[in-house]
Amino acid sequence: MAKKAKPSRKQKMETQNQIPALPTAPKVTGRGLKPDARFNDLLVSKFINCMMWEGKKSASQKVFYAAMEIVAQKTGNNNPLEVFTAAMNNVKPVVEVKSKRVGGATYQVPVEVNRKRAQSLSIRWILEASRAKKGRPMAERLATELLDAFKKEGAAITKRENTHKMAEANKAFAHYAW
Repeated sequence: MAKKAKPSRKQKMETQNQIPALPTAPKVTGRGLKPDARFNDLLVSKFINCMMWEGKKSASQKVFYAAMEIVAQKTGNNNPLEVFTAAMNNVKPVVEVKSKRVGGATYQVPVEVNRKRAQSLSIRWILEASRAKKGRPMAERLATELLDAFKKEGAAITKRENTHKMAEANKAFAHYAW
């Protein structure tokens, strides 16, 4: 006589309708991220969250919105959000290199960057570049870095170009990308 399998805790809870049955592969779409109050944009909200240190979101928002005002003054543009999104798109990398170990040797293999990683890299590079400039308030540093990225100049664009050059130099190892 075969022994009956004991139901798991999850199965018991589902049969008792305590929790709904979960899908097999839940989609991660940035749930819980709400658009910011001023521009009503998810990218701005994500940027503010990435800029935040020690949970001080209001300080991060003040810095970002002050930087947007500086951008609006310097460009004479009524909508600094356009400058911000264009700067983010200019900094996004298309390809990068990943280390791949093959037969005892490590190769730098160029691979395409997916959309989500490209966005996070552009946010990270802009913030790193603006934090590296010392001696001025963060709002001014962020505004100048955003304007530089908008004009396709600056440290964040240099980082992107270096990444692309590295991928171009290692194009011979592209066949190792599997």
